[in-house]
Amino acid sequence: MAIKSLHKRESALAKSNKQLEILSNGIFQNGELPTFKAKISETDQFPLQAKKLEILQINVGYMCNQVCEHCHVDAGPDRKEIMTRETMQQCLDVIKNTQAHTLDLTGGAPEMNPNFRWFVEEAAKVGIKDFIVRSNLTIIRANKKYHDLPEFFKKYNIHVVSSMPHWTRGKTDKQRGNGVFDASIEALKQLNAVGYGMPNSSLKLDLVYNPSGAFLPGDQSSMEKDFKKALLEDFNIHFHSLFAITNLPISRFLDYLIASENYEDYMYSLVEAYNPNAVKHVMCTNTLSVSWDGFLYDCDFNQMLELPVNSKAKHIADYNSDLLEGRNIVISQHCYGCTAGAGSSCQGSVA
Repeated sequence: MAIKSLHKRESALAKSNKQLEILSNGIFQNGELPTFKAKISETDQFPLQAKKLEILQINVGYMCNQVCEHCHVDAGPDRKEIMTRETMQQCLDVIKNTQAHTLDLTGGAPEMNPNFRWFVEEAAKVGIKDFIVRSNLTIIRANKKYHDLPEFFKKYNIHVVSSMPHWTRGKTDKQRGNGVFDASIEALKQLNAVGYGMPNSSLKLDLVYNPSGAFLPGDQSSMEKDFKKALLEDFNIHFHSLFAITNLPISRFLDYLIASENYEDYMYSLVEAYNPNAVKHVMCTNTLSVSWDGFLYDCDFNQMLELPVNSKAKHIADYNSDLLEGRNIVISQHCYGCTAGAGSSCQGSVA
């Protein structure tokens, strides 16, 4: 591993160790709240075990044109961690040799990786059934070189999943920065113009809602109706589905919870909303997360906490189905975020 890459990983590890210490101490160490391990053990669901790989989620870099206050990746313009073409090729080799049906590209803003389009073009040849790109929308309006992204997405039948905190300017800009709402609306209009999100269109456009504060998301189906009604009436914008995702207490959002003195109350809310039925469908059982430098994690959240897979195969270059399928999932207290209420995953509610 290059010296620069090693220093980045050591820095990330130091920060993640500090956050894991916060999550493990206090209300959990003192027994005020049960640990996630203890909670899922009550219904004989420990240990969680990986099933057959269905979704390969690849973080192609932490660079982003936005700095969102809830971001669990700590993404921003100053982040230089970018997946190389060599690592992308290793991912492609795994895709070719498994029966994973979904490829999920995320970031940062994945489109900012200089090899993004090459990766999409090569991956499209493999025959993935659902090819997802998680776009923040504003990247489409950020620079002229991104203005043709809607047409590029359409050419490869990309399933676009886009962040949209609210249908109002105030709440959106508060969470994601000034001007984000207007840029997002213009980007959605561009996507609609080429067919994305339109009724009966096969060009899938889904939106993602994250709460703007220390509270859990509301009912996903009800929120979807509200979003569709408001965006259609105010801007004549269409989309297919809304995914309501719980903010997990890690990275920038954990920093916010501590600074606002909401950490303990938020953790109590997650534990009180715990749903054992959601445990059965958590995304870590059928998904494998790949970091920008090729290391493997059970989910994108574990990636940010530097909790690698419990397997001898810890890098995409060493991928081995026999070693990875059936492995025990690595858990900690942040996992309550995926099992609260109707559950939460990168595809929205699970229960």
